[in-house]
Amino acid sequence: MRVGAVDCGTNSIRLLIAEGGADGLSDVHREMRIVRLGQGVDATGEFAPEALARTEAALADYVALMREHEVARVRMVATSAARDAGNRDEFFAMTARLLGTVADGAVAEVITGTEEAQLSFRGAVGELDPTAAPFIVVDLGGGSTELVLGDGDGVSASFSANIGCVRIKERCLHTDPPTADEVEQARAVVAERLDEALRAVPVEGAHTWVGVAGTFTTLAALAHRLPVYDPAAIHLSRTGFGALLDVCSDLLGMTARQRLELGPMHEGRADVIAGGAIVVQELARVMSERAGIGELVVSEHDILDGIALSIA
Repeated sequence: MRVGAVDCGTNSIRLLIAEGGADGLSDVHREMRIVRLGQGVDATGEFAPEALARTEAALADYVALMREHEVARVRMVATSAARDAGNRDEFFAMTARLLGTVADGAVAEVITGTEEAQLSFRGAVGELDPTAAPFIVVDLGGGSTELVLGDGDGVSASFSANIGCVRIKERCLHTDPPTADEVEQARAVVAERLDEALRAVPVEGAHTWVGVAGTFTTLAALAHRLPVYDPAAIHLSRTGFGALLDVCSDLLGMTARQRLELGPMHEGRADVIAGGAIVVQELARVMSERAGIGELVVSEHDILDGIALSIA
């Protein structure tokens, strides 16, 4: 049986078509597009018309692919931006119209931060050595960042923090490149949100830090000096904090145009990754000080894989 999983976040919308078998799920098709659904939501409280139009165009293409590949079940989740937008009914009506052509009654779900954390954890750690547990999985998105602690028995603690690369950029980083004052303002916002998260998630017990989603995968590709983005080379790669923090510092000193010239950089991420870099810097400090961790493991498998597994 083939299943279709769609993850619609603040910055991107992603599709996984997977086929179930004796050994679990295998990829049939995986795709990501930057649609910036959360454009301006932090300031206005509503989806912008052009952001909804970009998301609808991408989802229409995904629906066509799912029908072509004869998907039997589909699940679409919407995360931070859809939780915050006042005109979200317009978004849900659009998703119901499109998804209903794949499976009757299908519609996007706004999942809680807790469920988002559980799905991300399930997708991220499936291929990791269980002796490396407990794992602290961090899903750094456009509008929120989930911290999840767990092991082979499941999730023991999680928290969804209201920080992400798009939200930090729109709230604090207005200059290109950001000024020192803007960076410090952003760092203070991130530290405050992380302090709240760390009261709920005791990272001191973690042995392995796993990062998922586009900010982490891009930073890893840059740290490993890849000429272009290569998912196979990045999946389960390890990056020491020295190289990781050097890349973060370099990105904060660049303009969006300069970042775009970096081979692994996606064009839709160049203007917002500085916000993500600040979150990663603060996380690395916390992991080092509280858990004695000195490297980041990056997984290409994340909430999208967790969604697919939940309906397989």
